Amino acid sequence: MAVVKHSPNPLLFSLRFPSHSARFVFLPIRTPPSWFFRTLKAGYTSTITPSRSITTPVPEHDHIELLNERIRKEHRKPGDDNTGSTMGRDEADMYMRMVKEQQQRGLRQLRGEEQKQLGGFGYRVDPYELQPDDYVVHRKVGIGKFVGIKQMASGEGPSGATEYMFIEYADGMAKLPVKQAGRLLYRYNLPNETKKPRTLSKLSDPAAWEKRRTKGKIAVQKMVVNLMELYLHRLKLKRPPYPKAPEMEQFCAYFPYEPTPDQKQAFIDVEKDLTERTTPMDRLICGDVGFGKTEVALRAIFCVVSAGKQAMVLAPTIVLVRQHFEVIKERFSDYPHIKVGVLSRYQTNQEKQEYFSKIKNGELDIIVGTHVLLGNRIPYDKLGLLVVDEEQRFGVKQKERIASLKTSVDVLTLSATPIPRTLYLALTGFRDASLISTPPPERVPVKTTVSLYSKNRVVAAIRHELDRGGQVYYVLPRIKGLEEVKASIEVFFPDVPIACAHGQQGSKELEETMRKFVQGEIKILVCTNIVESGLDISNANTIIIQDVQYFGMSQLYQLRGRVGRSEKEGFAYLFYNDITTLKAQTYDKLAAIEQHGELGQGFHLAQKDMGIRGFGNVFGEQQTGDIGNVGTDLFFEMLFESLSKVDENRILSVPYRNVQLDIDVTPHLPSDYINFLENPVELMKDAERAAEKNIWSLIEFTETLRRQHGKEPYSMELILKKLYVRRMAADLGITNIFKMNNTVYMATNMSKKAFKLMRDSIASDVQRNCLSFDGSHIKGNLLLDLRSEQVLNWIFQCLSELYAALPAFVKY
Repeated sequence: MAVVKHSPNPLLFSLRFPSHSARFVFLPIRTPPSWFFRTLKAGYTSTITPSRSITTPVPEHDHIELLNERIRKEHRKPGDDNTGSTMGRDEADMYMRMVKEQQQRGLRQLRGEEQKQLGGFGYRVDPYELQPDDYVVHRKVGIGKFVGIKQMASGEGPSGATEYMFIEYADGMAKLPVKQAGRLLYRYNLPNETKKPRTLSKLSDPAAWEKRRTKGKIAVQKMVVNLMELYLHRLKLKRPPYPKAPEMEQFCAYFPYEPTPDQKQAFIDVEKDLTERTTPMDRLICGDVGFGKTEVALRAIFCVVSAGKQAMVLAPTIVLVRQHFEVIKERFSDYPHIKVGVLSRYQTNQEKQEYFSKIKNGELDIIVGTHVLLGNRIPYDKLGLLVVDEEQRFGVKQKERIASLKTSVDVLTLSATPIPRTLYLALTGFRDASLISTPPPERVPVKTTVSLYSKNRVVAAIRHELDRGGQVYYVLPRIKGLEEVKASIEVFFPDVPIACAHGQQGSKELEETMRKFVQGEIKILVCTNIVESGLDISNANTIIIQDVQYFGMSQLYQLRGRVGRSEKEGFAYLFYNDITTLKAQTYDKLAAIEQHGELGQGFHLAQKDMGIRGFGNVFGEQQTGDIGNVGTDLFFEMLFESLSKVDENRILSVPYRNVQLDIDVTPHLPSDYINFLENPVELMKDAERAAEKNIWSLIEFTETLRRQHGKEPYSMELILKKLYVRRMAADLGITNIFKMNNTVYMATNMSKKAFKLMRDSIASDVQRNCLSFDGSHIKGNLLLDLRSEQVLNWIFQCLSELYAALPAFVKY
């Protein structure tokens, strides 16, 4: 049999046929077209017959299987996100510039000119704000416990004394000047309930801390990539700008108040989003209760509806839905051609079906409702704008549905205290935001008191409000106990009208109770946090909240915002049962609520909440333990640093065909395996096509081969490893791999910074220490003169380690 000539760098393999001549055939494996994967499932499976499978057990140390599992865990498969198709490098360059500009704009807008002058976002702690036993993170040393500050003689400065702070570590005490500490020290917070780290760092082992910090860097980089892809996807979505409504000026004139400067800027921001941009709006309007967020939404609704589109207003409770409906109906009363409807769980199925039909037929222009509006039964062919009020009150499924709508419609989110995820995206500039922090002229701060529960204090607070002709909210965290509280209050105020309100009441009963309270017929409303959003009653200026430890920070802030809505001073009494049972996180939450009593503090309180609770599920996935390695504050600052240098963290992949693997390995397949494959030549072509497409196609090919034929022999494993090596090299930007003496060289386009981050993430000290970078080549120093097969295995392991860090880099 003739030997077929091959190209300079094909994947070579040999087939040994079971004949007396025992001749070999060397076949070149050509690279396939990019459409291969679509035919892979239907193509090569016909050459692999399941009925003839070999049940070879998979060895314990199967490096290919381990790599496949690692890729599944740490990489995202194409199609698992909403980023759409890949883009060219020139297009990516343009988008990345836009991303950086957007992030910088977001920081300037939300943090103000002061941060602009400082040139960045800071989470470093003021040493004088620390309390003994607080956990801190020193950027260069690691996690320790703050002991205190002491002035000591140093011979420096006019007084000859220097202030030192003392930090306890696992193996000793460290002291450092306070001035120096202010530049390198962060609080240690975690995304979960506890602030206590797993272990303190050791002064004698800086390498261990560096490893922990590197894990944090990798986690940061992965978040940066996620943010990039999220924002790039948004930039690629297009819709024509809305025309400026000719009646907008008249509509705005109906607003009965003089807008504050922040309100005016929010109006301008939203108008530009709708009428000048070609990408869908996704803007957060952050402002305290009663600061005018609803007016911003009304003007956006008018703009969209005037262009013939529909608008949906989504609210978490029927109380807030009803209030929005009444406000919108009144505001649009001079425009009879604009139809407004309301939809909630209290309506009958027949009423809901009528509304569904009206929405589908375009007979309703504005629809207000609870999460029932997010059902799949409702067709939104003309939906142009989604207004979400208090997003934090919705569940996970509702938030996912809201996120899916963002791909096709403009979205305006209103919140006094945005959830950490929303605030996080706004702070990083990947979600537009307008901050309304200027209070209306007549508003005065609410006086807040946090204390142990006392019946005498409760009675005194109620009596004080009733004596000045006002009304009282009495809020509990659950329905059970409302009637008991109502009965105990009636003992002290037998002639005062008191009522209960909660979400399990019937629609008519709840609406009637609320109507009476709004009109002043009910003086004390004993209720759950159903009143958290929506009620605007100028005469109700005292709120009593019992068992505050069961409420979230944003809930407490919203509830406090129910009072003090007029020129009268508002009072908020927050009662807990036993301070000894409060968790540290709860104590911090209550302290923050009490400290942030000034008007317009919702945004800053949300930041505090994020510092206490962490980021939450930023991308819908559970936070990894990597944040715990460095704490949320340092993690956040590393994130902002990475965002500002996003173009430095870029890996430029190369075409698979351009990768040269100059390692002399020519495996010989056993004859029984060749006979078993039935059509080995076609199978090898399929393997090469899969490798050329992407790593996922290669994984699927390998797993199908094993599923139908069992574990491959060692020679076939080497063939697969050559495919994996070239595929991983292409994705890492490596164009040539060769060995010279005892050194493996990998020509690459990656930056020194990217290489260092990848190398530092390798767990094995041996592999990490043998790798270096000279500006154009990754070099691996082999300790021994290995055979070619051993060199291939070493390269496979090395690239597997580097490849694990690839999701942390921008890849275009």
